[in-house]
Formats: sequence, structure tokens, C-alpha cells
Amino acid sequence: MAAMRLPLEGVRVLDLTVWQQGTYASALLADLGADVVKVEEPVTGDPGRGLWSLPPVALSSYFEAHNRGKRSIALDLKQPRGRDVFLRLAATADVFINNFRPSVIARLGLAYDAVRVINPAIIYVQASGYGPQGPEADAGAFDMLAQARSGFAALNGEPDDPPLPTPVPIADQAGALHACIAALAGLAGRAATGQGAKYDTSLLGSMISLQSFDVTNYLFTNIQRPRPYRGGTRPFWRAYQGGDGAWFVIGMLLDRAWDDVCGIIGRPELAGDERFDSFQKRTAENAGALIDVLDGVFSTAPALHWVDRLNGCGMFASLVQDYAALAGDPQALANAYIHEVPRPGGDPVRMAGAGIAIDGEPVRIRSLAPALGAHTEEVLLEAGFTWDEIVRLREEGVAGPARER
Repeated sequence: MAAMRLPLEGVRVLDLTVWQQGTYASALLADLGADVVKVEEPVTGDPGRGLWSLPPVALSSYFEAHNRGKRSIALDLKQPRGRDVFLRLAATADVFINNFRPSVIARLGLAYDAVRVINPAIIYVQASGYGPQGPEADAGAFDMLAQARSGFAALNGEPDDPPLPTPVPIADQAGALHACIAALAGLAGRAATGQGAKYDTSLLGSMISLQSFDVTNYLFTNIQRPRPYRGGTRPFWRAYQGGDGAWFVIGMLLDRAWDDVCGIIGRPELAGDERFDSFQKRTAENAGALIDVLDGVFSTAPALHWVDRLNGCGMFASLVQDYAALAGDPQALANAYIHEVPRPGGDPVRMAGAGIAIDGEPVRIRSLAPALGAHTEEVLLEAGFTWDEIVRLREEGVAGPARER
């Protein structure tokens, strides 16, 4: 069978990103077929290199997750000659994405106004901490700050917990998704108009967007939604513990299968109990009483027992899985949400994929992350540099990994 043609084949992305917000955005573009050229400084490269590099695989899970499928060129942009080389690459690029502070990009001479002079059709994506306007437009930020400032940490967790940022860096990931959306929107817009444009995204803006309903609800009502115990105040939107100690959740917003549930839990008399004889009574007026009943019943059998039976009658339920269980989840594996990636000179490694399929074919990670500057000569040759020019750039310390590395 012929290999699937990916939608971004032929698109060149210049990737001047570090850490996670920008790097995962360009990784997704690479998954979708783009030629992503990661530009790194020559001595240490992206500061994310080497983080969480643990046995037995001895690869950086952090760097691989955010830089798979790219090519790397080492370039000293602090030197005027390095900037000239970058702009020569930008002249034929389709997208330029960065997540540096605006003042840093300006000092490098790579702000939008400078780049669009070279390439008016380029899609320029600036992923910042707090957005392009306002008194803190140039302030630095990391994931936890955006979780805190956006209201997420205040709403997350149990009612008696302190403010609780999640250890999963969702602000970085949400920021990456928004930056990827911006790049795709830019390409679509350029296809329609022929014009390039600048797109701004930010950690703060992405986290507010991620909570759109909750933030809007407050803006409508001036009421801060309280934190619920175990994830919800309704009997069928809540976490429960089975008799084996495992946890599961029920997540059903519809008035569905009440009589069947009463039978499944061995309490058929509840179907006629006047406390629970309407959806309103079960989910609001007498929700606490019904939760107490369900807590007692669910403690009498393993969590999976209840999950299977509840799903069987259309009352959606799922085990609470850790990553060890997720790694063997047949649904995740069937859709290649987790799949093997070739490792040159070694056994394939398993990684979390993009979660996208095209005409039924899952989009897979094409290759692991590149070594620092591994494609420097290759990319420069494609841009029209001669070998003599490349040798001089290396001798001047402008291009290529630093020799002492």
C-alpha cells in the first residue's frame, strides 16, 4: 500500500522555539508532514535537551516528545552573520514560529517587520507568555504561572486543597495547540489571499480559552464556581471507589437508564423512591442522598465490575487509569495514540502520538528528535550556500555545533 501523503508535505517551517509551548506546536506540524527546521544556538542548543533522560531507554522523553520529526541547524543568531543566514533561510520558508519574549526577538533583528521584508508571504507565529499588548507584553512566563494567573489553579482540586496547579503542563500544551492552530490558519488564509500575516498566541490567552465556558459563566453571573469533592456534585458526574480500592468515574449528563441502574446495583426499589423519581431530584435536590447510596453499593464489588455493567446499560463510566494502565489500553493502541517510533541503531521506542487520523490512517511520528545541528550542512546547501561558505561559517563559529561540545 502506498504511503499516506500528509497534508503539510512541501511546507517549510523555521522553528526558533525552546522548552515546550513552541516546540510541541512545531512537532505537531512535523507530524502532519511539514519540514520543520529547528534553529538552535551552537553550544547547548534548546535548554530542554537532556531533560528526563532516564534508563533503560536513555533518551530525553521531554525533548523527544516536543522535537520529534524535525531537522536541526546550529546557528549563532547573536552574530550579524548568523542573522543574515537565518533571513536567507526565512526567504523561502512558509512559517516562522518562536516563543521568545518580543524584546529578545527584536534584539536578534527577527521581529515580524524585519522578516516580512525578506518574505512578505511568511506566516509569522509569536507564542508569548501574556500576549502582545498591555504592560506585561514582554514579561517572561512558564506553564505554572499561566495555570495560576488564568484561574485554573484556583478551581482545580478538592475543596480543602490549596491552589492546585496540575503537574501535567497543560498551559504549555494548550499554548502549543493554539500556536499550531495559528500556523494552520495562516497557511489556509495565505492560500485564499496570497498574503502572509503575523499571528500572536500566549500561555495566558490559551489557558483562558481552555476554560472558555467556566470563565464566561463567571462573567455572566459574577459567581465563582466552587470546587466539588471527587470531581462533581451530581451522582452521575463523579468519581467513586470500588471494593478493590480502584477508582472509576461516571460521566453522564443525560437522563438515562435510571431503572436499569437500580437493577444493576441491586436496589430495584430505588426506581420508585419518591426522593429520586425525577431527573431534577436525582441530580440536584436529593443528589447527596443518592451519592451516599451509590458510595455504599460501589464499595461491595471491584471497580471494573461496575464500569462494565454501567456501560452496558448506556450509563458512561471509565476506570481511572495511571500511565502504566494507559500504556496497555487497547483503545489507545488500536488508534495508534501510543505507537512505536524507529530508533536508528536500537530497538523502536514507544511514544504518545498526535491523536489524529486521516482517511482512517493514524498520523504517526516519523522520526526521533535530531541531534544538535545534525542537519546544518544539509539545510544550508538546500538554501544555496556553497561548501566554501559553509566551511567559513563553521570556522567563524556562526554555524554548526560548537567544537568543544
